[in-house]
Amino acid sequence: MNMKKKIVNFQPTEFKCNGVTCWDKMSYDLLAKLDIAREVAGVPFFITSSWRDEETNRMVGGKPNSAHLRGTAVDIACQSSAERYLIIDALLTSGFFRIGVGSTFIHADVDDDLPSPVIWVY
Repeated sequence: MNMKKKIVNFQPTEFKCNGVTCWDKMSYDLLAKLDIAREVAGVPFFITSSWRDEETNRMVGGKPNSAHLRGTAVDIACQSSAERYLIIDALLTSGFFRIGVGSTFIHADVDDDLPSPVIWVY
């Protein structure tokens, strides 16, 4: 019996790699925490990067051990400092311990193989 909570604030089509839906490659833990964070933030989360294959990861300058390669990370578009605050606050409230802050996006991941808790800037 599957006891996992249904993800309600995201649709599979929001998670793409090279134009192909990659929802099935995403970590359930990541999706569940993102689902809560989106509700807490009260603002839309536009996912700009989710799972990546190795070639795509190289092309975008991702680290060789990127959490995106394992489906445990996403990048969320961010357009203002107020929106950035709401998203980061919601991510922390929802149990994210790995957050990267860029000028136009916020990286969030749940990769247990990488150092945490950490917040970094790009």
